[in-house]
Amino acid sequence: MSLWRNVDFLRLWSAQTISQFGSQITGLALPLVALLVLHASAFQVAALATVEWLPWLLFSLPAGAWVDRVHRRPVLVVADLARGVALLSVPIAYWLDALTLWQLYVVGFTTGVLTVFFDVAYQSYLPSLVERRQLSEGNSKLEISRSGAGLAGPGVAGVLIQAVTAPVAVLGDAISFFVSAVLLGQIRREEPLAPVEQGTRLLAEIVEGVRYVASDPYLRPSMAFVAVSNFFGQVFWTMFLVYAVRRLEWTPGTIGLVLTLANLGFLAGAVLAPRISTRLGVGPTMIAAATVCCWGLLLVPLAPALYAIPAVVVAGAVGSFGAVVYNVVGLSLFQAITPDRLLGRMNASRRFVVWGVIPLGSLTGGLLTTWIGLRPTLFVGAVGASLAFLPILFSPVRSLREVPDEEPALTAA
Repeated sequence: MSLWRNVDFLRLWSAQTISQFGSQITGLALPLVALLVLHASAFQVAALATVEWLPWLLFSLPAGAWVDRVHRRPVLVVADLARGVALLSVPIAYWLDALTLWQLYVVGFTTGVLTVFFDVAYQSYLPSLVERRQLSEGNSKLEISRSGAGLAGPGVAGVLIQAVTAPVAVLGDAISFFVSAVLLGQIRREEPLAPVEQGTRLLAEIVEGVRYVASDPYLRPSMAFVAVSNFFGQVFWTMFLVYAVRRLEWTPGTIGLVLTLANLGFLAGAVLAPRISTRLGVGPTMIAAATVCCWGLLLVPLAPALYAIPAVVVAGAVGSFGAVVYNVVGLSLFQAITPDRLLGRMNASRRFVVWGVIPLGSLTGGLLTTWIGLRPTLFVGAVGASLAFLPILFSPVRSLREVPDEEPALTAA
């Protein structure tokens, strides 16, 4: 059955499209609340990014094992509703003149925890809605939505922030989560639930998931690449917003417009990823995407202020294209080679590493800026991210041509 006729997939796709668009607003609005409304320092902005991503270090592994024990759709619905409530507190506190930096930290941490459970469950839920041979198409469609949100979201967010202030703009993301929860609640396809072996403990299941990811010849080098690029990319992009506001003196509208243009690569990558993979093969496509995605970052600290806008646009467009191509092809591969009963733990174990390093990158960016300044910190992030492709280049991934069409044996773990 075509995915266009799969009503439940279309509901998941619509829910993700709406919430992704809303999240683009918060992604720009929340740090600008800290910078423009609460006059936070560079380190305090870095601390906000750190607490938003810290839950991946704290909760992703138990979340993955727990998600493999339960039906995933209720997890998605509850996480969306709770994230909407948490974000709704920001504009309410602003209207009451009670907004503080500590509230932003609490909101960031709370939504981060809920996002851990949502993301692990969501990536593990997709194979229940589509056939294994349709995973690449399904992931491509979901990436198109994320890319479209990345393309239009920052521009709309910048205009909205400039028009109604950053705290009020967060209201848009809260509403998007409520709408997403309604759509997810309407999915009717029954989800198979793998039986838990009697006497199996949560810790043992966590260890099984970690061992599976660490021992797989395709998952392990991919995890190393993404972890290194995420760490140094976060060093770069966390401090870039401070650089844009404090050094380049860009307005929220300018920042939103520039990021929108920089995200053009997202949409192109999501559309072209399946075609590129078919022509070049799975492994070569992943290696090529990993190689090109981060080199453009070097243009940003090298460019004088007069040419900062085109430098950011080129860096973002090249990087977003490579990242999306890699994500579509890589995620489809990982979902296909992982037994269903391990999907949640596979996703959680990977994210424990590849997203767990993000708060460390934010914190490192804040500390480096305090010690050596903004532009040198941007150079550190750009150089480190540009070299992240090396682990996957020298791995068995380069010889892989196609995604397997059948579920692997459970003994793979």
